[in-house]
Amino acid sequence: MPNHLTPEELSKELGIDRQEVIKVCMQESIPIYQGKIDKTLFQAQLQALGAMPQHH
Repeated sequence: MPNHLTPEELSKELGIDRQEVIKVCMQESIPIYQGKIDKTLFQAQLQALGAMPQHH
């Protein structure tokens, strides 16, 4: 399973809008490298913001 996803792939996987994915990246300084986002970093940042439930 790939860890670096495009904003479209990430939005589908997490069930949030593509524009919201990009907005979070810009606001939280999550790098978008060659059009791809590190899913683990993105999810960790969402958890830190309290926007995503933690999985135990």
